[in-house]
Amino acid sequence: MDADKLLAVAQTLKSLWPHLNERTRRLQAAAMARSLGRGGVSAVHRLCGLSRDTIYKGLKELDQPALPDGRVRKTGGGRHRLEANDAHYESTLDSLLEPATRGDPQSPLRWTCKSTRALAKAMSAARHKTSHETVARVLKKKGYSLQANRKTEEGNSHPDRDAQFRHINETVGAALREQQPVISVDTKKKELVGNYDNQGRQWRKQKQPNKVNGHDFPGPEVPRAHPHGIYDIARNQGCVNLGTDHDTSEFAVASILGWWKHEGKKAHPQARRLVITADAGGSNGYRRRQWKLELQKLSERMGMPVEVSHFPPGTSKWNKVEHRLFSFISSNWRGEPLCDYETIVRLIGATRTSAGLKVKCRLDHRKYRLGKKASEEQMKTVRIEPKAFHGEWNYIIGARERE
Repeated sequence: MDADKLLAVAQTLKSLWPHLNERTRRLQAAAMARSLGRGGVSAVHRLCGLSRDTIYKGLKELDQPALPDGRVRKTGGGRHRLEANDAHYESTLDSLLEPATRGDPQSPLRWTCKSTRALAKAMSAARHKTSHETVARVLKKKGYSLQANRKTEEGNSHPDRDAQFRHINETVGAALREQQPVISVDTKKKELVGNYDNQGRQWRKQKQPNKVNGHDFPGPEVPRAHPHGIYDIARNQGCVNLGTDHDTSEFAVASILGWWKHEGKKAHPQARRLVITADAGGSNGYRRRQWKLELQKLSERMGMPVEVSHFPPGTSKWNKVEHRLFSFISSNWRGEPLCDYETIVRLIGATRTSAGLKVKCRLDHRKYRLGKKASEEQMKTVRIEPKAFHGEWNYIIGARERE
């Protein structure tokens, strides 16, 4: 082979090599080898250090169409992600997160307390060798994020808070596996009915905002709306009973009964019990005797027991109805004055999400007396069975009397 030609090739490669990427080096070496003719691949191999297989690959690429700008390899080239090669990677990670989570669509609770390093160690122990960086990337893909604390606590943290979350998770999970109805209930904050400012913005033509009252200090004569929400966890369906009087325990249970008569009974024909998750306070609080008395009446009307689990004090924001129903209702009516009850019903009923959430809303004009209390005699009619773990939070009402 001509020595001068080899010297020219060597000088060209030396000057170009630092400025080329993986693919252009391969193509440059292949082009030089082709220009040298017989023995060119071996000569270029000795000059630049690329393997013969790589140079032969470059020769094939020279005869193929050019790749799009910016690409070094064909689509799908390179090493695949670890989770793509491991079919059970994400399901195993989900199983590690599920018992320790506090709030997400697919689990009754979803907020993780485990670090990515701890999760990576647990994954490796489960024969899915991984790094904490890979775990972090997969968590982000699945909708998790690192978040700072936010002041949503309503009281001091109870020492058994996390244990109660796990108990709720197990109770709800078992009911869902048995195809029993599970609902999350609460009353959304009361709303002023009238031409008042509603926080948020909406798309309108420039300089044409809705005009509302300048001051939001209405007297008691201004009507209020009390939206009581029932979120069916298994079906991702919501039902709102819009009360016009007062938010009482009687109103809360009447809302559940309305859901059962109009929605639940038809959707859950196999039901043998109803599981309810609720806040610790408010009209459905665990200390409310009237709440338990009304649940006994509900159980009798439905013909089956009602199992209740309350979220610990100070954790109402983790109740599923809050972030799977109420948050989307607020988003749907943002910036829209709630001028009358019909407008509110229409806006709630129009709430939809890409995940399939649908909401039905009914207007409730019935009167619910404030200050109504269950007497000792009435409480004797309540068949309540406290659970072994925090029986004040977890109990069954309407259970069959033991023989």
